[in-house]
Amino acid sequence: MPPVPDAFGPGAAPFEEWNPTEESVQPVRGRHKIAKQRGGSMARSGAVLGVGMIAAVGAGGMATAQEKPSTSISMPDVAAAANKAKDLPGVKLLSGGSEETVAGQPLTQAALTESDTKAGRTDAGEALRSRILQQAQQQQSAAEASERKAAVDKAADAARTKAAKAEKKQVAAERAKAEEARLAKLAKSFKLPVSGYQLTSRFGDSGGLWVNGHTGLDFAASSGTPIRAVHSGTVKEAGWAGSFGYRTILKLDDGTELWFCHQSSMNVSAGQKVRTGELIGHVGSTGNVTGAHLHLEVHPGGGDAIDPEAWLRGKGITP
Repeated sequence: MPPVPDAFGPGAAPFEEWNPTEESVQPVRGRHKIAKQRGGSMARSGAVLGVGMIAAVGAGGMATAQEKPSTSISMPDVAAAANKAKDLPGVKLLSGGSEETVAGQPLTQAALTESDTKAGRTDAGEALRSRILQQAQQQQSAAEASERKAAVDKAADAARTKAAKAEKKQVAAERAKAEEARLAKLAKSFKLPVSGYQLTSRFGDSGGLWVNGHTGLDFAASSGTPIRAVHSGTVKEAGWAGSFGYRTILKLDDGTELWFCHQSSMNVSAGQKVRTGELIGHVGSTGNVTGAHLHLEVHPGGGDAIDPEAWLRGKGITP
């Protein structure tokens, strides 16, 4: 075999400059099997080849870019755009000497407002501190105003409550006064049945003398003590009534019946009209009794008996 000439030895042809371009460098297509060295690492030749291809492509791109003519670039008219932006609401452009509005006040490049400048503040930090203090003062003033309003409202509520209580008290006093006047007027037309008495048994008392409890009010007095009409009315009955002894039933104008029991004698008869305080009989001990007394019962509308003591108090007289 003849010897291979040494490309780098004496007599070798001179190298021509290779300037790769996008057309001269074709991409490698298809699958390629990369040889591996012992130990599983990638062959160094493959790595060198890859780096060389990347460098060649980069150089080709640079060369191509140098050969192509320059491209002109058009820029929009900034002045015209600015003039259009000025017409938009709420838009304010910034320039070297322009100002920006923050919180309703224009800011200079040093973040100072016109009010800061007028106040002689030239330090941005001091101006910010002043605005923060001013805002805090406004919040404090608002809080104090709210507290004052709450205090005023509370005082007004207290005054209204006091006035309502006073009015309620006045109304109650007027009602009591009216009731007192009514009872005083009634007292002139009502009278206690006996005088010189002692209350011994009241309504509802229990004991062996009564089957279902005491149904009246007992005025213990000496036998023969006069019994007078409590109110004007008409005598419904007058006579013997068994365990009640001699009994007189006086019917008032409103239908209430008054029973006067255990009398020793009677001075009226059925159908007779009597006036308040008129004599109708005398205290005795007839019927089921243990001593001389007047047993008085009150039957509204002629129905069941009620407490005579409470009824008398409602008429303005206290037994």
